[in-house]
Amino acid sequence: MDAELFPRARTEVAPGAVHLPDWLTPERQRELLEACRAWARPPAGLRTVRTPGGGTMTSRQVCLGWHWYPYGYARTVVDGDGAPVKEVPTWLGELGRGAVADAFGGETSGGDAHAGEVPAPYDIALINFYDADARMGMHRDSDEKSDAPVVSLSLGDTCVFRFGNTESRTRPYTDVELRSGDLFVFGGPSRLAYHGVPRVHAGTAPPELGLTGRLNVTLRVSGF
Repeated sequence: MDAELFPRARTEVAPGAVHLPDWLTPERQRELLEACRAWARPPAGLRTVRTPGGGTMTSRQVCLGWHWYPYGYARTVVDGDGAPVKEVPTWLGELGRGAVADAFGGETSGGDAHAGEVPAPYDIALINFYDADARMGMHRDSDEKSDAPVVSLSLGDTCVFRFGNTESRTRPYTDVELRSGDLFVFGGPSRLAYHGVPRVHAGTAPPELGLTGRLNVTLRVSGF
């Protein structure tokens, strides 16, 4: 009950990993959702990701800037329609820089001098769509050459975001509830931490947003 009566507070989940609830205003959420819908249209639109072993990811994905496929990057949708990947708009890259500034407040985190530094523009955006049955296994964002912080924005249904350690997919980890509009940033000593989404709570999106399911917009610096 208290969580509904009082604002949720900024939380440092691990050194260099920060959760900022309600970071996106309702208006900004609607604007970002409309942009995601446009990016999801073909060519180079929303697709099902297939793993080298023949399996498929339960979330669906569209990429901007660089196209991610297991486990690398390309300038075209090499595992889809072959179209050139859409560009990361300047405003989205600036949103990522603003997210890092707000998360770390211009200060380092956990004693690490690079936790909040973004030396180059955000040139990768991965947009994942989760329906009620979608999950994301524990993984690391390790296909980039840059160690700039990863920025994660949530829209729609609430999810359980599991943030772990840098050594293995198992414990210790912390489960964080991410709601629509929440920001999660991880860099520095947590940049290569394992993380995943074990559960999505269907029907929890703000009704005024007009979204069934969950969208996650993840921004990264490639270093390519």
